[in-house]
Amino acid sequence: MNGSIVGLFAAPEGGVPKPRVEQLEVRDDGCTGDYQRDKKHHGGPDRAVCLFSSEVISHLQESGHPIYPGSVGENILVKGVQWENVGIGSIFRFADLTLEVTSDAPPCKTIRDSFTNGRFKEISVKTAPHMTRWYAKVIKQGNVKIGDDFEIN
Repeated sequence: MNGSIVGLFAAPEGGVPKPRVEQLEVRDDGCTGDYQRDKKHHGGPDRAVCLFSSEVISHLQESGHPIYPGSVGENILVKGVQWENVGIGSIFRFADLTLEVTSDAPPCKTIRDSFTNGRFKEISVKTAPHMTRWYAKVIKQGNVKIGDDFEIN
């Protein structure tokens, strides 16, 4: 499965929405320039990067939700991937970076403004595994930029 990066996001002061950046340096402990206020639920080696699908965002927008790129805290937004086939153990291989999906990224109330009537659980792995965000650990540190292609194993 192949895809490409359509958005990169990092919030130096934490929170959402995360501002768009043109490139992202990804290290074992996370994305340079991206801060997490709640270290219990976000960040760390097994949750270094949050991945999400632009097709899922489009679907949610078509359903009337005010979600947009960066509004739910993702670091890397991709397109061209059958998102329902992504899960724990999926490997994302970029030219200079390799990530392994370790867990879902459970939605919380901080992203409620991205959903009609605050229905942020629309992207919960428990109710919609094909529309969830995923956390990944870093297998190979590196840099990515918008437009980069990747493959998933």
